[in-house]
Amino acid sequence: MSLDLVYLDHAATTPMRPEAVQAMLPFLTEVFANPSGSHRFARQARQCIDEARDVVADVIGCKPGEVIFTGCGTESDNSAITGIIRRRGGVAVCSAAEHHAVLNCVEHAGGRVVAVDSNGAIDLRALEAVLDAEVSSVSVMAVNNEIGTVTDLVAVSRLVRKLAPRAVLHTDAVQAVCWIDLRTLWPLVDTMALSAHKFGGPKGVGILIVREGITFEPTVLGGGQERDRRSGTHNVGGIVATAEALRLTDLARKDEVQRINVLRTALIAGISRIEGAQRTVSSEVSVPGIVHFCLQGIESESLLYLLDEAMVCASAASACASGAMEPSHVLAAMGISSELTAGALRLSMGHTTTHSDVTRAISAITDATDRIRSVQNRRSL
Repeated sequence: MSLDLVYLDHAATTPMRPEAVQAMLPFLTEVFANPSGSHRFARQARQCIDEARDVVADVIGCKPGEVIFTGCGTESDNSAITGIIRRRGGVAVCSAAEHHAVLNCVEHAGGRVVAVDSNGAIDLRALEAVLDAEVSSVSVMAVNNEIGTVTDLVAVSRLVRKLAPRAVLHTDAVQAVCWIDLRTLWPLVDTMALSAHKFGGPKGVGILIVREGITFEPTVLGGGQERDRRSGTHNVGGIVATAEALRLTDLARKDEVQRINVLRTALIAGISRIEGAQRTVSSEVSVPGIVHFCLQGIESESLLYLLDEAMVCASAASACASGAMEPSHVLAAMGISSELTAGALRLSMGHTTTHSDVTRAISAITDATDRIRSVQNRRSL
């Protein structure tokens, strides 16, 4: 990464950890055999996958056989929701603030979308109203990818077990890994999705944890890898690198949360001094790494252009395929006005973020908003 670059878009993707890169390299040049083969070279590659599976299981607190390696977090979410509906039938349920990897699956299946509260967390009363014996899949994210709100999965799990006992409870925990001990989440749910590039691993590797005894219809068919749950030749190097990144993230989490909390406090203080800046959710309900503001009278597109010119990487919402900005369904679900939503700004921190990054970002955002308002004032004359 360029030394001149301020990267505050970790919620979109994180820089790979150097240790994960080193763990991956031998599989690009030396241990290149197909792990589904029968010769000793293939068995060597397969053993590396098995060892990586053990590492992941230890961090999650699950059994190794409950770990499925996929191609990305989106695939993991799709498999958990679409796969259950295809196998069991019934109705799918999710919150209105879910990532589209979940929301689109539920909507495609004709499911029920539940309202969220002013913090973007699922409304428990609204959830209670839609749960019944027909419901076979419920998906509620652990941490919102746009605003960082943490879900009360204890309360969600309690409601689902009581009112929809046949339902498989899924959580998209993609944004939780860096901030929450996954061992505290796993007992509450039946399936869990992770994405390697959100915690210092490579792109192109996802993880789906499926509790023993739960079956679903595979969405990727073929050679029967992953115990017939996800076919396709394993990305051995990517899987090994993912396990290493997850292990290191788990080891460093406690200290990292404290470090990023300090940076968050400074970042919030700096942005709050800008005229018209409104914090979307408080620190009490969100993870340390995601800071979200709406800047009244400022268009996100103009702001992000100027920040890019100043070598500051930020975003307005979650990343999409085109890179173009679209209105946030999360902020709309929270009841935030379109006027404020137009000035959305997400600043997300991670393992490479420094105090200097925060200081430079505050300065750049302040300068950019001043420039935009100066132009607006001249136009109004």
